[in-house]
Amino acid sequence: MSARNSGARPRTRVVEGVSMSKRFNILTAILAVALCTAMAFSQTVVKSAQGAGPEGFGHRGFGARMLGFYADYLDLTDAQQAQVKDILAKEKPSIRPLIQQLEQAHQQMNHLEQAGTFDEAKVRAVANQQSQTMTELLVQKARIKSELMTVLTPEQKDKMAKMEARHAARIQKHLQSGQAAPSE
Repeated sequence: MSARNSGARPRTRVVEGVSMSKRFNILTAILAVALCTAMAFSQTVVKSAQGAGPEGFGHRGFGARMLGFYADYLDLTDAQQAQVKDILAKEKPSIRPLIQQLEQAHQQMNHLEQAGTFDEAKVRAVANQQSQTMTELLVQKARIKSELMTVLTPEQKDKMAKMEARHAARIQKHLQSGQAAPSE
């Protein structure tokens, strides 16, 4: 073993000055923000249409608060809110099972992690299941966001893009501040 590799941190492949693990962390964070933004927006409008409560994707009224935020932040008209509610009501049946699958896979992974013995085959199977479910959720999110964007005015689209850029910048800043200097 060389002196370069004797440290506690494993080496990661570096491409264009950025390690693969850092790229993965940034991509994961950006995808999480994008998915959460779309899901929060969709949850809030659906809950608003049905009344806040434990029903829906969110928990304990989170969706209702987010709807208020987006409606206020983007200054959605009543007609726009109605259109958004219709879009989300149409898409809700395809999202709910995916959210449930993801939650079940998360619980399975927690169980495997706490089992005391590591079974790589089972962990890989659950991770693969989570990956497939996340892929489907991201496709659904893109479909919903695409439909939602048709409801917004150019000014609202610009405002939404700026807000998403600020969120992505905050995540990147957080990731950069949490990373130690690259070891070579």
